[in-house]
Amino acid sequence: MSELASPPSGAAAPWEGDAPTTKTPAPVVPEQMRPEDRTPANNASPSDAPTLPAVPPGTTPGTELAGRYRLRTRVGSDAAAGAEFWRAQDTILRRDVGATVLRRFPADRGSEHEAMARADAIVARALRAGSFEHSGCARLLDVLTPGTGGMPHDVLGVAVTEWVPGRSLAEVMAEGLIKPIAAARAVAPLAAAAEEAHRHGLVLGCDHPQRVRITPEGRAQLSFVLPRADVTPADDVRGLGAVLYTLLTARWPLSSADAALAGLSPAERTPAGALLPPSEQRPGVPVELDTLARGTLGPDGAPGHVHTAAAVNRLLAEVVDEHDRMALFPPAHDGVPSDPGDVWQDGGRVVAAPDPRRKRKLAIGLTALAVAVVFVIGYISMQVGSVFSDGNGPPIVVDSPSASSNGAPANAAPQVGGDGGIAAVAGVKVYDPVGDADNSSRVSRVIDGDPSSGWSTFIYKQQFPALKPGVGVMVSFASAVQLSQLEIQSPSAGTVIEVRSAPAADSSFRDTSPITEVTLRDGTTPVSLAGSQPVTHVLLWITKLSGGGDANVTQIDEVQFHRAGS
Repeated sequence: MSELASPPSGAAAPWEGDAPTTKTPAPVVPEQMRPEDRTPANNASPSDAPTLPAVPPGTTPGTELAGRYRLRTRVGSDAAAGAEFWRAQDTILRRDVGATVLRRFPADRGSEHEAMARADAIVARALRAGSFEHSGCARLLDVLTPGTGGMPHDVLGVAVTEWVPGRSLAEVMAEGLIKPIAAARAVAPLAAAAEEAHRHGLVLGCDHPQRVRITPEGRAQLSFVLPRADVTPADDVRGLGAVLYTLLTARWPLSSADAALAGLSPAERTPAGALLPPSEQRPGVPVELDTLARGTLGPDGAPGHVHTAAAVNRLLAEVVDEHDRMALFPPAHDGVPSDPGDVWQDGGRVVAAPDPRRKRKLAIGLTALAVAVVFVIGYISMQVGSVFSDGNGPPIVVDSPSASSNGAPANAAPQVGGDGGIAAVAGVKVYDPVGDADNSSRVSRVIDGDPSSGWSTFIYKQQFPALKPGVGVMVSFASAVQLSQLEIQSPSAGTVIEVRSAPAADSSFRDTSPITEVTLRDGTTPVSLAGSQPVTHVLLWITKLSGGGDANVTQIDEVQFHRAGS
């Protein structure tokens, strides 16, 4: 979780003896920092400290912290910790980061000492965790300690982490329930991170739904730090169970207030106040996952109570391993349609009866193809026969290699023009260098040949480039192809798209080259690519979304590329 190659912004440099170091301070990691290092010494002159412009109170999009981190989008908050979760930009390294902003409670305004004591306790815990790194946690990059210059006066501290692409728990659940085994796979890396953290005497604070995000690979990852000061390893265990319970039922089982903030429904309970187990809310939940969810969320001392993150991690690993071992056996119905790649498909799905008209058309087509093949073979036989004739016919003339019959050089490149047919697309993906790869699971719909299905961006409350410079669709071909035209089917009139070539599907934006720009109309928009160079990868880069106000979105139903004819 650490990338502190220099002291955290606003932290004092290390001390040597009783005097401050006069040379450039050596790299400092959080565990090397003493409490007295987080504020300037009494004998340090005001001129020694960097001066930053005064920042007005409040945290809004555009607020800049410590002259480096610009807040962009607020994605959540933890009222119990007085923390806000932001997607921010590191203006020096030009990258997105996650910022956990520790705010003053309203009650703190009359007690400066209590506010600073709470901030010190929370930030000190973050500093101690600075050297901890795990794939289940976003890496800690920087910590702005209490008293750092260049922050609003009601901000007590900030922890900066890597930005975790993907979606929140609420966004994942908004698309419907996922398979129980997918839920187990998702929580496993977070459980492994909690186990490792507890072994080092640390806690994650994963008991809040907005601190956890689901990556594009389907892994739950702790994205925002600075949990409340009284959080314990037992809270982490309950948090692991809560994330698993939510992925199984789409309901948050801990604080109802946190559920409301996160956009989730609170878990259902019995009249006695006990949680309804996941197996009573959906079919097909394995008994191991049902027991694990109840064991982590049940009261201490209850039968089957799970006490440690190590136990959660071990049980999840056993469930995943058992599922992989039994993959060739029919699964229990889990209320979710089978995926295309599953070994076992739904037996109850309706299979369309054969269409006799389709069979008749197929027979006619095969007959026509056979006639065409016979014709071609006959023509080739005639040509071969003329080559080996007895010489009574006209002599065979061999053109000079220096010129063709029309006077043009024989080795000249053919003229490009016309339509050489549809260019087959080898792959497509969402291209989003600074964001979450909007709806990446649906982007294949733009090349599925079905205009009734499509892909769309997220709905943005502000037009590009307020939140990010753009988002695109990267189309790849098996080999370099000369294109003559592109057709884009879309209902999003007014969308502006730059058509760019790219050397690779994962190229940085600066390595792409513009070909042309087009404004979409409702329906099919043809785009001329005449005169462009052969390409292997084409980027459709959206620089302006359709819509307006706080509902800016672009939908693309189908794209089709035409080869250049000769």
